[in-house]
Amino acid sequence: MTTAVPAPPFGSHGLAGPPLWHDTLPPDELLTPRPALDGSTQADVAIVGAGYTGLWTAYYLLAHDPTLRVVVLEREVAGFGASGRNGGWCSSLFPVSLEKLASRSSRDDAVRMQRAADATVDEVAAVVAAEGIDAQLAKGGTISLARSPLQLTRAHDEVAHARSWGFGESDVRFLDAVEARGVLNATDTLGAVLRSHCAALHPARLVRGLARAVEARGGRLVEGTPVTEIGPGAAVTPFGTVQADVVVRATEGYTAGLPGHERAVAPVYSVMIATAPLPADVWDDIGLAQRTTFNDQRHMVIYGQRTADGRFAFGGRGAPYRFGSRVSPAQEDVPEVFAWLHRTLVDLVPEVHQVEVTHRWAGPLGIARDWWPSVGLDRGRGLAWAGGYVGDGVAASNLAGRTIADLVLGRDTDIVTLPWVNHRSPRWEPEPLRWLGLNAGLTAMGWADPEEQATGRTSLVARAFGRLMHG
Repeated sequence: MTTAVPAPPFGSHGLAGPPLWHDTLPPDELLTPRPALDGSTQADVAIVGAGYTGLWTAYYLLAHDPTLRVVVLEREVAGFGASGRNGGWCSSLFPVSLEKLASRSSRDDAVRMQRAADATVDEVAAVVAAEGIDAQLAKGGTISLARSPLQLTRAHDEVAHARSWGFGESDVRFLDAVEARGVLNATDTLGAVLRSHCAALHPARLVRGLARAVEARGGRLVEGTPVTEIGPGAAVTPFGTVQADVVVRATEGYTAGLPGHERAVAPVYSVMIATAPLPADVWDDIGLAQRTTFNDQRHMVIYGQRTADGRFAFGGRGAPYRFGSRVSPAQEDVPEVFAWLHRTLVDLVPEVHQVEVTHRWAGPLGIARDWWPSVGLDRGRGLAWAGGYVGDGVAASNLAGRTIADLVLGRDTDIVTLPWVNHRSPRWEPEPLRWLGLNAGLTAMGWADPEEQATGRTSLVARAFGRLMHG
């Protein structure tokens, strides 16, 4: 499927810069830091991390009990990390298979988990509307294109699998080639899977709006305040300690920077580019009129959306894992991956060949050793956590925030018994094994798609890696 195209019009050699989402915030949402912590204090709940997980947790805690003293601590500013850098898919995709969920709980619980994830997309939309957050949200579903006979077989199998678990046409359906091209007129399209439970949005507008909503409900946000240690009853910073009945770890891809949590979650970079706005008549040819998010059935993950201002925002994996779980801006310059993304987008949609690439950026996502996101509360120690979303955290973080709030407040709700609650993932291997394994897996995914294109058979490399990494 790969077509040779000229190098993209990147300008500065394709180096990373500010995310599109930060550059397109409204003037009153500039990333000006709030005051840092100004001395030790006490709270009912201290939340470490002002991304989606931390802010949703604070939002629902205060919605249920406005008298709570909730302090959210952030090293940078709200939305600096993955919550302001992601692809803008508010999706019910969950990285654990229904079979694996059922093996650790029951078939009914596995279905209940997926149904809760599906409903979360509408919950996010409802809060956005209720709080007046201009997140540019459009629920157009997501389309996964099949662009080879083997991918077409996978698409049919995906829909058949959903049917076997009781999910109907309103959840997921197969599109033939004509129907698929009517949604997105991409090259080589043979068919597609269309899933209903996904919305495109502007992720930085969402996270900044959530921060305002938390403050409006009485929560306290302190920024420019790194947390150097968390433990029972305390979040320690250079500027003082927040003592609290419950401390929530909501640090996702930055978790490895906390002492004692170095092997809890591996940070893996996802990379994105954005084009200049395309003319309306070009979009008439391309499609995505409902702002349906899109990818295809390849192994190397890609994802895209049509933004509210008429751009392509397009991303994928491919950046190497950094030794020791390092996360820093210096790790984000991956010109070869930016160039690959541009080639891939042009291969899908040739109309963008001469369109300027205005932004290129990267950000870390969090992966647990068994690829199993989790949320939980150790009530005896007063420590709660959520994360390991494997890149599908825009919606999952909302479900996580609601769940932590219910667990902390002792609310007996359906979501506190979902199979991801209090799941304990094994720790990642120590270095250099972690570095070797993750980068070997990345290389394997890079080989898998050309292997399938050459052989017409399912990649043995991808199958072997899946068994190795997921168990």
